[in-house]
Amino acid sequence: MKLDRLLGILTTLLRNDRISAPVLAEKYEVSRRTISRDLDALCQAGIPIVTQQGGNGGISIAEGYKLDKSVLTTDELSNMIAALKGLGTVSEKAQIERMLDKFSANKDTVVSLRESVIIDLASHHKGSLTGKIEIIKKAIHKNRLIEFNYYYEKGESCRRIEPYFIAFQWTAWYVFGYCLERQDWRLFKLARLWDLKQCDESFTPREIPPEKRDFNARLTDHLRLTALFDASAKYQLIETYGQNCYTETDSGKLRLEIGYTSRDYILNWLLGFGDKVKVLEPVDIAGEICQIAKNIVSLYNI
Repeated sequence: MKLDRLLGILTTLLRNDRISAPVLAEKYEVSRRTISRDLDALCQAGIPIVTQQGGNGGISIAEGYKLDKSVLTTDELSNMIAALKGLGTVSEKAQIERMLDKFSANKDTVVSLRESVIIDLASHHKGSLTGKIEIIKKAIHKNRLIEFNYYYEKGESCRRIEPYFIAFQWTAWYVFGYCLERQDWRLFKLARLWDLKQCDESFTPREIPPEKRDFNARLTDHLRLTALFDASAKYQLIETYGQNCYTETDSGKLRLEIGYTSRDYILNWLLGFGDKVKVLEPVDIAGEICQIAKNIVSLYNI
């Protein structure tokens, strides 16, 4: 939009002593004629823009002009910039850069862009993740159904849902919506859905029940695990469950007693420790680990 571009051009000029019209045109993906009209609009708004011809020429703002920073403090602006950069890891680069331009003039005007907090919300699926997020965002805005193939522990299926919002939860991205196949609200992990497309069909937004919005309410930990870990696994236990999650036994083993939600998750997590863990309870989990170990040995004919 023109207003976005004007604010972006203004802060770009504040960050640079001098810049050329072709550079501005490329940065904001418009023609040089459009940049000229934008500069005229800024002049009419009272911004003292200076144009110089020649080899060292270019466009600049008169010396001494400052951007008012009274609305937000430096700390508030720094937090906003860190958040925008985090979104930039999973959004279209040009769009985020234009947003940053509005807040990131030089240190004498708004706030420095020197890194103190780095947020990376992407994953090794970054290329596809950005595209998925853009498709879902547009579908939400237009109230359009989306369709995709979904891969999960029970196999795979084609799903059509009414998308309502995108969430970054439990270190991963999800789309939350009403699944037409299940006739219920569901969370779908973006890394597990592929062949995503926006459908032509539109939908009338439903009222989302408050209990469905609370994703953490699904994580009941009524199942109990007791296991002994080798001391070398201490950092992994602390990373997952916190500093005081275990007690040290007389033999130097680490005794972990926790609640868990998903049997499949806890089984896979335990298997990742190899011979550094012994499950005491539940007995069926211990038995299944033993069977899996036997199956692994049989694969190698040992």
